[in-house]
Amino acid sequence: MKNIRKIFAILTLLMLVLSCENDGGDSKIDTQYGAVIDIQKSSSSETYINLVALQNGGDINLGFTIDKAVGDIASIDVVGLYIKSDGTTIFKGKFSTAIKTFPYTLNINKQKIYDAFSQLNSSDDFETGDQLTISAELTLKDGTVLKLINDDGSNNFSPNIATSSTYKVFQAYNVSCPSSLGGTYQFTTTNTSAPTGEFAAGPLTGTVVFEDLGGGVYNISDASFGGWAGLYGPGNIAQKVQLKDICNKISYLGTDQYGEVFTFSNLVVNGDKISFHWENDYGEFGNTTLKRTDGSNWPSLTL
Repeated sequence: MKNIRKIFAILTLLMLVLSCENDGGDSKIDTQYGAVIDIQKSSSSETYINLVALQNGGDINLGFTIDKAVGDIASIDVVGLYIKSDGTTIFKGKFSTAIKTFPYTLNINKQKIYDAFSQLNSSDDFETGDQLTISAELTLKDGTVLKLINDDGSNNFSPNIATSSTYKVFQAYNVSCPSSLGGTYQFTTTNTSAPTGEFAAGPLTGTVVFEDLGGGVYNISDASFGGWAGLYGPGNIAQKVQLKDICNKISYLGTDQYGEVFTFSNLVVNGDKISFHWENDYGEFGNTTLKRTDGSNWPSLTL
């Protein structure tokens, strides 16, 4: 069934490409009449807001570089949206204004955050699960002002820009604790099932890689932990899904290559092993145990 869905995805993509090439150019408005920047985090700076460091009186260093990507940009304002853990409380601030020389590099410490946001004045105002999103407001040479992210946190750019591998129009910094879940782990998965009737009792065994992206975010090499291979045959893996760790509270992040959302439940931590039930909104599910191979135990993870 996964192979059938791959065919549908390819046909859909083909139709979209053909429509873009034959609609008189309207589909290219986002780049023809707009503008795009490229924001990249500095490799020498931190990838998240370290809550432990702030609570202990320390500082943070969030460094990034902004450059032009597409469009006639005259200047930019570097904008920050501070999104509280409830997902609905959003503060807006500016870190720099009227930037005209590119590439432009900025490093943000805690004082610059306090200066940009009147609602944030001490370490007590930061909470796990909060997020600082950095983007920009662009002034074009014809005087047009563009917001890449709206004040309510919604994107003001098209999906092809959001998924571009060429440039990033925003960067996100989670308020979190130090995380070290990166590595290769042995999995055992049982009782996998699909809504189309496939079932694999298992045990299905192999290894999974958590690739550390920084800030408590990890790429998962196979979010089904061998489940899809058991259901649909070798080579079927759930790609593009990530793991998020915020002070030992973990969850799936993002969607797989088919747009499916994954969730964890029934998490049990037992020394060098963790076990859990996973499922997605397509209706696939399974039970997995991960075993560390480095001789250490898992931290006290929760959901």
